[in-house]
Amino acid sequence: MTTLIVGGNGVTGSQVVEQLLIRNQEVRIIVRSAEKLPQSWKDHDNLKIIEASILNMEKATLSNHLSGCNAVVSCLGHNMSLKGIFGPPQKLVTDAIRKLCHGLNEQESSNRPIKFILMNSAGHRNQNEVISLGHKIALYIIRNLLPPHRDNECAASFLRDNIGPDNHSIEYVVVRPDTLINEEKVSDYSVFPSPTRSAIFNPGKTSRINVGHFMAELLTDENLWTQWKGQMPVIYNKSAI
Repeated sequence: MTTLIVGGNGVTGSQVVEQLLIRNQEVRIIVRSAEKLPQSWKDHDNLKIIEASILNMEKATLSNHLSGCNAVVSCLGHNMSLKGIFGPPQKLVTDAIRKLCHGLNEQESSNRPIKFILMNSAGHRNQNEVISLGHKIALYIIRNLLPPHRDNECAASFLRDNIGPDNHSIEYVVVRPDTLINEEKVSDYSVFPSPTRSAIFNPGKTSRINVGHFMAELLTDENLWTQWKGQMPVIYNKSAI
């Protein structure tokens, strides 16, 4: 399997890269700069590093990088600085997802659809999920004050509404961790169809390495992929449930 990852140099995205390399998978990553990447990555036979901006990449160039891929993972996110939160591009994730999906839809047909994983957030409410009035009000305020949250919602909505369950080229899973923390090793975690607690008023915790592990398992375990495709699973560390 060959997987293209955008945002693979981020704190969580790097965990996805590592977990796939552990499984001897072929990985391609698109990064703006390779300067700070680990030397072990630069020397790895199974990792191809592409230095470019996904939003500025020419259509034909992106098509070339997508060629031969069985899966795409987006761990893109906004820098948590004033410029990163309120500056351009405010639709970084949504525009990248749209561009990648259009590129995948134009690839030559293969035996099965391409797997697409989007890292999102437990703070994003899926359409059929019931939340309290207070939660609704808080989400409304966050959505209108913080462009990154709105971008995450729009990116997930694009997959749900524009790709959907019947697309012949793409199958997707939107992975929603709760409050992200750093841990050195994979620990026990649980995955649910919807949040089991309020991401705003009673958040849980999810280690980044567990997110990477779950995504790698989704890509390499067909039964697990079949279980979650077309859904927006929420992942928590078991110690936080």
